Amino acid sequence: MNNLKDKLFELSDEKYKKFHSGLCPNTDNIIGVRLPKLREIAKEIAKGDWRYFLATSSNDYYEEVMINGLVIAYAKCDVDEKLNYIESFVPKIDNWAICDSFCNSLKFVNKNKEKVWEFIQPYLKSNKEFEIRFAVVIILNYYITEDYIDLILETLDEVKHEGYYVKMAVAWAISLCFVKFEEKTMNYLKNNKLDDFTYNKSLQKICESLRVDKDTKAIIKSMKR
Repeated sequence: MNNLKDKLFELSDEKYKKFHSGLCPNTDNIIGVRLPKLREIAKEIAKGDWRYFLATSSNDYYEEVMINGLVIAYAKCDVDEKLNYIESFVPKIDNWAICDSFCNSLKFVNKNKEKVWEFIQPYLKSNKEFEIRFAVVIILNYYITEDYIDLILETLDEVKHEGYYVKMAVAWAISLCFVKFEEKTMNYLKNNKLDDFTYNKSLQKICESLRVDKDTKAIIKSMKR
């Protein structure tokens, strides 16, 4: 797309820029374009010569990185090529917003679960905060199912990293597990290796869910460490 930077600056919204910059600490290159617009642009690029775009596009601004990720998500190609592009993109993720928007756009995972499960394993053992968050957010988007629930709880219990955004992602994932598989997740909460922060955040997020009843929330609150 010609002059993508110019287009992004035309779409910039100063109020939104301030608001979103506040949500993404340590990210000082936000132009201020809302996500639906970035999705529109990425979908348009994905219809054309997206490989050339990805090979030549810059990553100077938050929005450019986001568009790169979304183009990878929307591009039509086989699973191996898609995973190659994802592998080259993950090191560019340096905040939760790009991580989470990228992950929830990767709908191809639904039809390639076994392959993608293998693909994310090294990221779960990474020492980089956003590489681990990437893997955990993939899990919470696509794997909280009957087939995977036992494996997920086991996997989340092994995630070890001091990064805030890893701990919050694990807590978020556990809360979603609880909503879908209450009994199994409750048993897990009674016997786990989570650090206190992640454990208590998991309980907090369960209590914030509208899909958990009042009596259950009372039990969950009583389990706080």
